[in-house]
Amino acid sequence: MCQFFSSTLIILLGGFLALVFARQKKFSKGIAVLFLSGGSLLGLIDAADKLLNTTGASASFKYLDLFSLSFHVDGLSAFFLTAIFAVSMMAAIYSFHYMESEAGGIKTGVNYFFFSILISSMALVVTAANIITFMISWEIMSLSSFFLVIYGHESAENRKAGYLYFVFSHVGAMFILAAFGLIYGHTGSFEFASMADVPETIKIVIFVLSFIGFGSKAGVFPFHIWLPHAHPAAPSHISAVMSGVMIKTGIYGILRVYAILDFHSPVFGYITLIAGVVSGILGVVYALGQDDIKRLLAYSSMENIGIILIGLGMGMIGAATGNPLVAVLGFAGGILHVLNHSVFKSLLFMGAGMVLHQTGTRSIDALGGLLKGMKITGSTFIIASLAICGLPPFNGFVSEFLIYMGSFKAIPLGSISFAMSVFAIISLAVIGGLALACFTKVVGVVFQGEPRTKAAENTKENGLAMMIPMGVLAAACVIIGVFPKVFIQMALTAVQALGLDYARLPVEPFGQITGNITFAALLFFVIVLIVMGIRSIYYKNKTTPTSGTWGCGFTQPTVKMQYTGSSYAGSILEFFSAAAPLSEDHPPIKGRFPLKTHYHSHVNDIAELHMKNAVVRPVFYLFDKLRWMQHGDIHLYIGYILLAIVLLLFFI
Repeated sequence: MCQFFSSTLIILLGGFLALVFARQKKFSKGIAVLFLSGGSLLGLIDAADKLLNTTGASASFKYLDLFSLSFHVDGLSAFFLTAIFAVSMMAAIYSFHYMESEAGGIKTGVNYFFFSILISSMALVVTAANIITFMISWEIMSLSSFFLVIYGHESAENRKAGYLYFVFSHVGAMFILAAFGLIYGHTGSFEFASMADVPETIKIVIFVLSFIGFGSKAGVFPFHIWLPHAHPAAPSHISAVMSGVMIKTGIYGILRVYAILDFHSPVFGYITLIAGVVSGILGVVYALGQDDIKRLLAYSSMENIGIILIGLGMGMIGAATGNPLVAVLGFAGGILHVLNHSVFKSLLFMGAGMVLHQTGTRSIDALGGLLKGMKITGSTFIIASLAICGLPPFNGFVSEFLIYMGSFKAIPLGSISFAMSVFAIISLAVIGGLALACFTKVVGVVFQGEPRTKAAENTKENGLAMMIPMGVLAAACVIIGVFPKVFIQMALTAVQALGLDYARLPVEPFGQITGNITFAALLFFVIVLIVMGIRSIYYKNKTTPTSGTWGCGFTQPTVKMQYTGSSYAGSILEFFSAAAPLSEDHPPIKGRFPLKTHYHSHVNDIAELHMKNAVVRPVFYLFDKLRWMQHGDIHLYIGYILLAIVLLLFFI
């Protein structure tokens, strides 16, 4: 564990030094990026080594002889550490030029300080070996990310996003604490290993409570409401880390609790699978309806969390029905998708950050034609879009393919398992189709066509520190998609840590799968290169005429005649109108010479809509009625405290 703790200390030192030297902005930024990326690289090497060599490590520290802070790295922890350190390293490098335009060195130093705490606390969460260590690390992670979300606190919208995130983080933590409280109440121990001794009925309650708590952090429907508000509010490199890896700590929590409960009930699989299907479909539907590019990517994270949960659900069903192949395919696919999503979603947020950095707007319908001046950003964004749609030969295809295979292998099982597997297969297909529509909308409207506003005209990309991470992540999308063998083996090592009690994992089909994927991908690239070569030879000395496109009878077409994102997605959203109701603001046109009018539409999130009506408004109403208690008289406040103490004495 020495190298692990060294990496976290280096990262924390970088954040501290950034704060100390905050008034020297360039030096502060440089030293922060150096320490954060260097510490992350050291942690990545250590995690990858443990993962590939299937070695573990443990450490424990006594605190005042009251409790111990215990840490343990196994295959599952090492897999998540790999994703955490890899994405954090790229985000730290990206931030060097991204934060250049920010005014005020103090504010930038504070950002790096909390960024370093976030990276370290995420690493501590996935290595925590007892309840105390886990909850302390979890709270530090939640608080540091809260301060990063309200970085732009001058905006009321950003403050609202921060408060919403804060509330959901701590409501989720209460459910996790309730689950851990049940464990302690039955075992009298803070150690995770003691969970296996809890009665089976209580294990189901513990799983449900922890699923709600961890699902809130992961962005599972309907606990995702904070997610589309927080990601657009945070700086883009922080959005990349929060969406790429922080929300995956929720997935880690679900997997870890499932593993240490050591109770393979099919109910766990059904809950996880259904939550995954609902989150996946609604996530991509809501993404389709967004005009804000970062808000769209935030909802898309909810969609991919749904895909991960479908894989884990199939794995749990396979384990419960005694089918090792279904279990391993489901778990391996879901866990590998954690890494894949970390790579392509971080890349998408970095691409969106470059667009925001150069144009000053997040509105999709205000952009257009950016590919002409932002070739690296546009090309890497397109690669990430293909990957997130699950298309070969990119990394998203590999993990989704494993989940598909696990679902097909579950069809011969019992009647409920058959229904669940068919449900998973159809849902994955629907999610994939909707994701393709969503990202053709983004790429088509943002990067192709003509600039729709002045903000999108003559845009150029700059900042080498921003472009290098995007290139590296785009290369990773291709490498994992073409040569998935090592990465599937990493996922299988993580599955091994779940303690499924198999004498050996059924790895026979994986060798054939990886070989076929690599062969097909290489064949695809060869065909593409041959076609490109033939085309270049054919057009070598040929002049290509250019002319305007047909204007449908208009002699002077304008950029306003292009498709908007809203019109592109309109027919699909109409089909899902029950789950994504549309609000329209369009004053009627009156008179012979009507005045200038406007049209504005907004796709509503039903969870947010109903929670506002059913929970938020009644709570506000109740507290308004209790406002008389807050009168400013210190004597009465002391009286409240004394009354509370007297009442507590009756129960102690």
